[in-house]
Amino acid sequence: MSKLFDLTGRIAIVTGSSRGIGRAIAEAFAAHGATVVISSRKAEACAETAAAINAAERREAAVAIAANISSKDDLRHLADETTRRFGRIDALVCNAASNPYFGPMAGISDDQFRKILDNNVLANHWLIQMAAPGMIERKDGAIVIVSSIGGLKGSPMIGAYNVSKAADFQLARNLAVEFGPHRVRVNCIAPGLVRTDFARALWENPDTLKAVTATTPLRRIGEPAEIAGAAVYLASPASAFMTGQILVVDGGATIAGG
Repeated sequence: MSKLFDLTGRIAIVTGSSRGIGRAIAEAFAAHGATVVISSRKAEACAETAAAINAAERREAAVAIAANISSKDDLRHLADETTRRFGRIDALVCNAASNPYFGPMAGISDDQFRKILDNNVLANHWLIQMAAPGMIERKDGAIVIVSSIGGLKGSPMIGAYNVSKAADFQLARNLAVEFGPHRVRVNCIAPGLVRTDFARALWENPDTLKAVTATTPLRRIGEPAEIAGAAVYLASPASAFMTGQILVVDGGATIAGG
């Protein structure tokens, strides 16, 4: 049983991992024995996060490879450089995402909608296609897409974002079917509202926060570290028979109609 959540010796890429949920996942992976590639747009932020993780773990548990998810060339460099340094990619967490627009979908510009779909769906497809061949060849790999409970319901404020997150669910299902015979698993995490910079526009608004927590059974929003355990589970032997699924971590919000 002690080996169920062991990631010792595993090489993992986590996008958007210099802060928020991505950083919490990277820290948890390192704590469970993995070597983690920290990746986000800013090289300095990646280096600072990697250094903090290495200091905490007292080993070289993390390295920094910056990449902008909107750039296919950047993502190719991320996958290739990880493979060059470590020989393989065992786990991939597609966490980075964008949401440049809040409001009814009638007001969103084409460029804003394209950015949401490109960064939240197409970029995940790109990076998975770059990382998966080695996993398929070795018949071993775990891919995790950090989606959102927004993909399970509508919203008057973040509708386009929710469309992209619903697409991520189907991306995981399709790839799980394709990769399953090669023993490569693909799953999603669907967090509820979490206290991150990315979601600040939601939880810093007192009215929004009150409305969300009033109908959430646990009566609060989540913290980044509370999503990390789900990622460890989905990347570890504990979830060896799970693929194509959505793991909802939302304090019960979706069961209560919040």
